[in-house]
This record gives sequence, C-alpha cells and structure tokens, in this order.
Amino acid sequence: MSPAAPSLPSPARTSRLLDWRVRFGVLALIWGFSFVFIKVGTEGFAPFQVTFGRLLFGTAVLAVALAVKRDRLPRGARVWGHLTVAAFLLNALPFSLFAYAELTIPSTLAGICNATTPLWGMLLSLVALSEDRPTRVRAAGLGIGFMGVLTVLGAWQGFSGLDVTGTALALLASFSYAVGWIYVRRTLSGSGVSNLSLATSQVGLATLQLAVVTPLFTSVPTSVELLPLLAVIALGALGTGYAMLLQYGVVAEVGPTTASMVTYFIPVIATTAGVALLDEGLTWNTPVGAVVVLAGAALTQTRTSRRSAGNPPQGDPAAVTPQPPAPQEPRPASL
Repeated sequence: MSPAAPSLPSPARTSRLLDWRVRFGVLALIWGFSFVFIKVGTEGFAPFQVTFGRLLFGTAVLAVALAVKRDRLPRGARVWGHLTVAAFLLNALPFSLFAYAELTIPSTLAGICNATTPLWGMLLSLVALSEDRPTRVRAAGLGIGFMGVLTVLGAWQGFSGLDVTGTALALLASFSYAVGWIYVRRTLSGSGVSNLSLATSQVGLATLQLAVVTPLFTSVPTSVELLPLLAVIALGALGTGYAMLLQYGVVAEVGPTTASMVTYFIPVIATTAGVALLDEGLTWNTPVGAVVVLAGAALTQTRTSRRSAGNPPQGDPAAVTPQPPAPQEPRPASL
C-alpha cells in the first residue's frame, strides 16, 4: 500500500501566509530604518522639532485610518487620563530622548539600545507585576542581556570613545518604553476600546504635549532642507503611523507571539542601514554584543506552555522592545 500523499496548503492559505510575511518584513524594515530617519532629521531640525513632526505625521495617518474604519475616540475622563500618561511614557519622552541621543551617538548604537526594552521590562515586572515572576531561564536571559549591553558599550575598555550622555539617553528611552508598557497593562487592559482608537488618541495626545514643549526650547528654522524634512515625514507617516496599522494586521492574522518576533530584526536592520547609508563605523563588539542582547531578550520572553496560553509576551518594545499584547489588550504606540 503506497503512502498517502502529503496534504498541500490551499492557494488561499499560501497567499495569506505569504502576505503576512511580506507585511512582517516591511514592518521590520520601517522600524529598523527609523533610527536612520532620526539621525538625518536631526541634521536639519532640533530634536524636539523632529519628535513633534514625527508625532504630527503619525497622528495624521492614524486619524485617516480611524475615519476610514468609522471608529471613534475613547470616552471617559479616566481613559483619557491614562492615555495622557501613556502618551508621555511611550511617545513624547522616548521619541525625544532618542532624537537627542542621536546628536552624539550613531544610529546603529541607538537601534541596539532600543533592543534592551524587554530587559528593562523583565526587571521592572519583578516589582510591578506580582503575577509575572521569572523562571530560571528568564532570569538567566536578564543577566545575559545586560552582559550584551556591556559588550556593546566596550566596558572592558572603560567605555573609551563612547559618548556617555547620548548612550544614557538612548537607554533611558528604552527604559521609558518598558515603564509605559507596564503602566498600560495595569490601567488600560480590558478597557473595551479598540486598539486603533487607543493608538490614535495616544499619539494625538503626545503631539499636543510636544506642541506645548517645542516652542519653549526651539526656534523656527531659518531654512528647511529637503532631506531632513523627508526623513521626518517618513519617520512619522511610516514609522509611527503606517507601521502601527501593519502591526495590527500581523497580530490579528498570526497572533502576538509570532508578530513580536519583529523585535529581533530591528537592531539588525538599524545597524545595516546605519553602516551602509550613513557610513557609521562598526567595531567587532557592536554586532557581537547586539546578538547577546537579543539572545537575552528572547530568553526573558519565554513562558511555560500553561502560562503562554493566557499570557503571550508583553512589551516592549520594546519597546520592545515593544512586544504586541494579546488582541484584547491595547497596543500602545511606540518605536
């Protein structure tokens, strides 16, 4: 008796799988290139202006999507209060810190610092989330991840040649993502408001926050160069607006666990783009340390099979880096 022929996926299923993989790749590219966009943007605008433009164009894209889907903004002072805090922790503050950091550090280093968000999130969860206690594997991942950070920074050389202030700002931005994720998880989960509505409101509130701050610390540019302007538009429209919409689709189609894997491609793309497009230098310890950071971050996201059914990896990511939560939980706008 001949063996049964293996079942083949239907054309519709194959098309759907290829479709999400393409969108997954585009999402990784957009978020990876965001650090190059920040660097180019700061060559023509002050950091606060880069952040304001990023948020403004991101809000425009999300607002159009909200109108097309005929969704509406959240209601209730409590939700808006929590969104105001989330907008600061996940958008206004980290976006500004990364913009200031890239005045003095390469975009490659900024992208790798962004990958430490899951490590900060793991560390903070020990204090803030009593239900999220670490296993030995996750604790080992935390230690491995921070060893990777020290490798990237060249700790054995006394951090020579490293701009300490810029690096600290980038790491603080990643820490802010982690704090924001935990805050949202504790305050906005189960709010009954759609992810798109929450994200649009959050990014819009962050735009208002920067609209107040930016004129206080910057002056209107005497001239506007085309390349930095295009970089800011791309950073906002693609990296903060369109990327959010892409991520919603990927999470809905293949689930948050698979979608969260985009986190591990971002520093690779950011490093490649920085070296190829901006001629940024790269020593051996940067890619080696980045691999160690990502390995540690991956271990901190492991769950037992019983817990993973009800508690998929949370952000990030970050910030995640920012990690996508379960579909019923809000997905804050980050990166």
